[in-house]
Amino acid sequence: MAIDVVVPPLGESVTQAILIKWHKADGAQASMDEPLCELETDKANVDIPSPGVGVIRRVKNEGDTVGVGEVIARIDTVGAAAPAPAKSGGAPATAPAPVTSAPAPAGSKLDDLSPATRRIVAENQVDPATITGTGRGGRLTKEDVQNSLQRGNGEGAATAPAPATPVRHQAPASMTTPSPKTAPAAPAAGSMNFDARGERRVPMSKIRRRIAETLVKAQQTAAILTTFNEVDLQAVMDLRSKWKETFEKTHGVGLGFMSFFGKATVQALKEYPHINAFLEGEDIVYHQHVHLGIAVSTDRGLAVPVLKRAEELSFARIESEIKRLASAVRDGKLGLEELSGGTFTITNGGVFGSLLSTPILNPPQSAILGMHTIQKRAVVINDKIEIRPMMYLALSYDHRIVDGKEAIGFLVRVKQLLEDPARLMLEV
Repeated sequence: MAIDVVVPPLGESVTQAILIKWHKADGAQASMDEPLCELETDKANVDIPSPGVGVIRRVKNEGDTVGVGEVIARIDTVGAAAPAPAKSGGAPATAPAPVTSAPAPAGSKLDDLSPATRRIVAENQVDPATITGTGRGGRLTKEDVQNSLQRGNGEGAATAPAPATPVRHQAPASMTTPSPKTAPAAPAAGSMNFDARGERRVPMSKIRRRIAETLVKAQQTAAILTTFNEVDLQAVMDLRSKWKETFEKTHGVGLGFMSFFGKATVQALKEYPHINAFLEGEDIVYHQHVHLGIAVSTDRGLAVPVLKRAEELSFARIESEIKRLASAVRDGKLGLEELSGGTFTITNGGVFGSLLSTPILNPPQSAILGMHTIQKRAVVINDKIEIRPMMYLALSYDHRIVDGKEAIGFLVRVKQLLEDPARLMLEV
């Protein structure tokens, strides 16, 4: 009996992933719930557990793009006993062995390579017969080709024939020395060489393409409009300065700005439920709870972990959850549940120094709040000019479901709550 290993639901708007790593070899024994492979989406990396006990039979290879519900492997629940009968068969038992070990030069046949390996071989015009495969049965892997190319770009004497073929990548040898100075920000992996025109072409990764598709789709399918306001954070900063140490000693977590913004957002969403809703066909779907997404920047792009039922969380819980989720995102250890189901998102470009921006919606949500850098500016307070820590706020929203009056009212309400934090405690 065989049990299918399928790609599980990966969260809203995510339909595909890349199989980046197998944890279990083909033909290996798998235990129940043991991680079999790692999938990469535009939100996070996810391990797929074994749905049963038995021998794993791979269907997909590393580097393949897989869709939700697609079979990537099968667990042969009878296969665990397969090696024993093979011995009793005598001659037939030795027959399968050469099949896996004999084709050591299997990598020399383009048809025998995985799609990912075949693509990198074709792109770099490499002869696979010149590279030693380290995969099962001597099969050539994507890493084998990449390592060979990197050695070829350095001193690789053993792989001299391989670099000779992709001349268009190696031709400007005189540019190899200054290239690190020319492009210090380029990725460490891959060639640093430029062509005769001083250009370096790098294929966009599948994940980056997926992120691009999602952002373009959001702009094409929603009537996005952005409204702005500014908030005086003096009261919040004074409150933090006064209670920061006590708060940390009591709750074991620092008191940051995000808990104030999270609390203010939740309270404002209660008063403006359209902003916490979304369109589904011709229906408006309202949410009973606020599942607050917090955008986190990673080296792979933007991920949005979700604080479920944020209206029930205290300041301390919001702070600790944000820190936990952000750390898990960057380590690639966040579960799918924690990336799904968001109803509203906050993004903070201010941590990178952004003074003003227009954030893009996170489908299918109807609005997103953008925070920006805190900057001391001269403002008029009670007819006097004072220096205050000011921040611009931006609310991008889908005008199909949210009217301008509601959007402006929501942003003004957030401003009121932040400029008088006592309102947050009293919920007034």
